[in-house]
Amino acid sequence: MSFGLNTRDKVGIEPIPNTSAYVHIPFCRRRCFYCDFPVYVVGDRKDGNNSLAIGHYVDVITDEISITESFCQPLKTVFFGGGTPSLLSVGQLKRIVEALERKFGIAADAEISIEMDPGTFDGEKLRGYQAAGVNRVSLGVQAFEDELLALCGRSHQVSDIYEAINLLHKAEIVNISIDLISGLPQQTMERWEVSLEAAIALSPTHISCYDLIVEPKTAFARYYERGERPLPTEEMAAQMYRRARELLVGAGYEHYEISNYAKAGYQCRHNRVYWQNRQYYGFGMGAASYVGGHRFTRPRKTGEYYEWVRSLQVSLKETNSDLKAENYLQSDRDRLLETLMLGLRLAEGLSLDVLARQFGPETVEQIWSCLQPYQESGWVEVIAGNGEILPLREGKYLPEIGSLRLSDPEGFLFSNTVLASLFSEMQEF
Repeated sequence: MSFGLNTRDKVGIEPIPNTSAYVHIPFCRRRCFYCDFPVYVVGDRKDGNNSLAIGHYVDVITDEISITESFCQPLKTVFFGGGTPSLLSVGQLKRIVEALERKFGIAADAEISIEMDPGTFDGEKLRGYQAAGVNRVSLGVQAFEDELLALCGRSHQVSDIYEAINLLHKAEIVNISIDLISGLPQQTMERWEVSLEAAIALSPTHISCYDLIVEPKTAFARYYERGERPLPTEEMAAQMYRRARELLVGAGYEHYEISNYAKAGYQCRHNRVYWQNRQYYGFGMGAASYVGGHRFTRPRKTGEYYEWVRSLQVSLKETNSDLKAENYLQSDRDRLLETLMLGLRLAEGLSLDVLARQFGPETVEQIWSCLQPYQESGWVEVIAGNGEILPLREGKYLPEIGSLRLSDPEGFLFSNTVLASLFSEMQEF
């Protein structure tokens, strides 16, 4: 199935202004052993200054941006993800930002984030990125032990982490996020605490803690089976999650999303767009978009992505027809399930009033009927408008104003179980 990126008069949906854009930069010096993202390995000595592949990709992605129709108010968030976006030269990153600015506009107070790996940038590059508009850095740390970094296939060492943080502080970048991974091979609770305490000592404004998922077709999938040594058991992984929450909340971080912690005022504005099921643009190989009620994903291989963009350019030039992309139009059920799946990741949960207005009060009561057993087990909470947790019993109606959320940490830990029940219950929606 294909659709026009111009969805007016085709699907009966008025274009909804998008204010966020994700830009995928797929290049990495090597592929980490846990990674199943669409990436392109260039080797340890390549970056945007000496790689023809990176230069060509920047040409193509700026072309894609230029031929995309705008349903947009000025962008309020831009996120450069990867891959390793910090392999881009300053000039290349600036070209992409300028392409976004020309096409959509960028708000003066926009959050512009970039994922960076230790050892891939210096002070000069960092200052150039800042001049191009970058004001938030997500640093791919993963662990504070050289042995664990090597077991992951990472290209940096612990000394590179501290050098990267030093450079960020010298550049006076305040909005810094650190990524950590738990459940790694050979990782014990004590070793996990080492990483957590080291991260806290650096006092970033944001910390993300992800539990290792052994994805099919990755190196880890060939090496390990979940629950078998040297990977921690599922129970140990759960204890690591609880310990992370304990240490980080104790250090003043707000646990605002299943895997994310932030100091006051530093939640990731871009990622909240996803969790609140709002629309966004995506650009680049394998990137996903949510535009005009449609979700679609670009090809995950470089050559196929280039051909896809070329076909859009030819289509636009020769026939002035709508641009085509593989996609699906969300049904009401899709939209409901995605709203539940994403919104329940947030600590504040889902507004009962908003759910009722979007999907009807009968649907909200159906959701509650499914979730009530999990409230009784302590995994789900109903919050009144005044913030009070309500101990609702069977047959009691939900308040009109308030929210539905997973408890922290147990509800978050068992979120997959809760969501599986919801998805099964809502089959008939």
